[in-house]
Amino acid sequence: MSETLLSSLQCGDHQAMEEIYRVYWEDIFDVALKKTGDEDLAQDITQEIFISLWENHKTINLSGNLGAYLYGAVKYKIINHFRSGSLKAQHQNALTALMEEKHSAAADDKLMLRELHLEVDNAISLLPEKMRLVFSMSRKQEKSIKEIAAELDVSVQTVKNQISAALKLLKKSLSYILLIAILIGLT
Repeated sequence: MSETLLSSLQCGDHQAMEEIYRVYWEDIFDVALKKTGDEDLAQDITQEIFISLWENHKTINLSGNLGAYLYGAVKYKIINHFRSGSLKAQHQNALTALMEEKHSAAADDKLMLRELHLEVDNAISLLPEKMRLVFSMSRKQEKSIKEIAAELDVSVQTVKNQISAALKLLKKSLSYILLIAILIGLT
C-alpha cells in the first residue's frame, strides 16, 4: 500500500496525497504533541510536514517506509522549531535589555554603539583573508570596485563577487545587530 501511494504521490496524484494525509495525520500529530506539549504548535508542525511532502512530491526519493520518513520529519521540524525558538528568545532577551538600557543615558548609547562596531569588526575579521581585504578596501578605504580590481590585479567581477559574498556572510552573522541599531536610532 505504501509503495503504490508513494509512487502515485510522486506522479502528482491528489488522491494519493489525501490518502497519505488521512492515514498518517493523526499519528504524526500525536508524536508532535507528545514532543512539544502544545496542541497548536503540534498542529502547525503536522501541517507543515504534509505541505512540504506535497510541495516536494516530484523530487522526494524514499527507498524506505513512508511512515518512517514522516516520523523523521516530525523530529527535525521540532528540533528546528526549538532551535529557532531558542535563538529568538536570546535575541528577545538582548533586545529587552537593550531597550531598558536605552532609557538610562546617552553615554550608554555611545557605549552600545562602540560594542556594536566591535562586533561588526569582529565579524569582518572572521571573513576569509582575500574577501576581508576586498571588503575593507571597499568599505573602509572607500575605494571603487575598479580601483580595487586594479590594485589587486583581479577582474572587476571577482571584486564584485567578493563584496557580495562578504555582505551575505556578514548579513547572516550580524542580522540581529541591524535590529538593535535601528532601535537605538528610533528611541
